[in-house]
Amino acid sequence: MFDVVDRLGAAGIGLLIFLENVVPPIPSEVILPLGGFRAQVGVMNPVAVWIAATIGALAGALLLYALGAWLGYDRVHRLCGRRWFLLSSQKDLDKGRELFDRHGGPIVLFGRCVPLVRSLVSIPAGIAGMPLLRFTLLSALGSGVWNAIFVGLGWYMGERWELIEEYMGPLSTGVVVIAVAVLAWLVVRRLRSRERVDAAG
Repeated sequence: MFDVVDRLGAAGIGLLIFLENVVPPIPSEVILPLGGFRAQVGVMNPVAVWIAATIGALAGALLLYALGAWLGYDRVHRLCGRRWFLLSSQKDLDKGRELFDRHGGPIVLFGRCVPLVRSLVSIPAGIAGMPLLRFTLLSALGSGVWNAIFVGLGWYMGERWELIEEYMGPLSTGVVVIAVAVLAWLVVRRLRSRERVDAAG
């Protein structure tokens, strides 16, 4: 990351944030404060860092939105009906779409400010068919706020910018643990439901 930022400047920040949105383990909590620190010492322009980061985040979000739109609700619904598919049932998918239809705006907006969720939220938005313009505006707003906070923290912390990741690390880890626990619960629940159906049949 250091090498990319040193070689490409603000554009490097944008590229890394794009990759962070597509490959969630790359931490924006490291990239953005680094950009803020580089801006503080005069190597980069802070506004350019923020703009590049927001463009990169939006590009990554739109790529995953396109993936969700390509999959489409009908295709995913058929997939959930397959016996070997353990993550969700068709009933769960229907409930999820109903929830997204009612509260999709806040989910996308605030989801862009949560580690890991900021990447994954784009896919259900595409599957649910959220209007592209609305998704783009909400994603740009949420990402812009997130980026401004962490670029600003990097500027404020100066040479101690790496401490930000130390404080954010446990939060990111906690989100990942919760996500894994939810996935495990979904699989276990689906298997138990299948066992009940088999027993009844």
